[in-house]
Amino acid sequence: MGDWRPQIAASILTADFGHLDRVVSKLEKAGVDRLHLDVMDGHFVPNITFGPDVVAAFRRLTDLPLDVHLMISEPARYIDRFLAGEPETVSFHIEADASDERIDRTLRTIQEAGVGAGLAVSPATPVAAVAPYLDSLDVIMIMTVEPGFGGQRFMADVAPKLTEAVGLFAAHGTPGAVHVDGGVSRDTAAVVGAWGAEVCVVGSALFQRGRDTADEVRLVRERIWEGRHSGPATMATRSPRAVGLDARVAAPDPR
Repeated sequence: MGDWRPQIAASILTADFGHLDRVVSKLEKAGVDRLHLDVMDGHFVPNITFGPDVVAAFRRLTDLPLDVHLMISEPARYIDRFLAGEPETVSFHIEADASDERIDRTLRTIQEAGVGAGLAVSPATPVAAVAPYLDSLDVIMIMTVEPGFGGQRFMADVAPKLTEAVGLFAAHGTPGAVHVDGGVSRDTAAVVGAWGAEVCVVGSALFQRGRDTADEVRLVRERIWEGRHSGPATMATRSPRAVGLDARVAAPDPR
C-alpha cells in the first residue's frame, strides 16, 4: 500500500452492547486502529446512547485509542467527565448552542488534558465554520450522514468538504487530522480516500451478518488507499462499479 496507511476507527454504535468485551476483542483481532464512541443525549440529536462511565469502561477493555464523539447540547458541562476516561480525542459539534468563547475554552480544556480536541461538522454546515478555532483544534470531523443514528446512507455530495478541511489545516500550518464519519464501507471508501480523509469511521459495515470483520477492515483500507492515490477527479470519471460504489452513491463532481 505504500507509506501512508489509512486509519480505521470502528464505531460501536450498531454493535451488541450486551457483549462489549467480545466486540472489542473481535475488532482488535480484525485490525482496526481506533474505537469511535458516539455519545448522544436525546436533545442535540433524537437518539440516546451512553455517557462517560461507558467511555471509561471501554478504556478498561482495550489499549486502542478512543475517539469520543459528543453529539450533545452542552459539551462544556460534561467535558471533564469524558476526559477522565482517557480518550485519545474528544470532538463535539460546532452546531452545539454555545458562544465562540465557550467553544474555544472547551477545546483548550481538552488540549490541556493532553487530549486531541476536535470539532464535528454536520452535512449542512460549511467547513469554514471551524476556521476561527484552528489555534486550538487537532481534529476536524466531517459528517457524511446526519448525526444521530447508525446505518444511514452515505452522502457523497458532502465528501468534498474533506479536502476543504485538509486545506484549512495546511493553510494554518497546523498538523491536524481530518476524520470522516457516516456511511463509510467497502462501497464508499474510495470516495472518502479520494477527497482526503485520514481517519475513517466505519460502523455498521463491520457488523453485517455473513461478512468477516477482518475482511471488511482490509477491503475498506484498500479502497481508501486506492481513492487516495487516484484523486477525486479520477474517481469522478470512473464507473461506480470500478470504485466500489452503487448507483445511489456516485462519486462527487470535484469542481
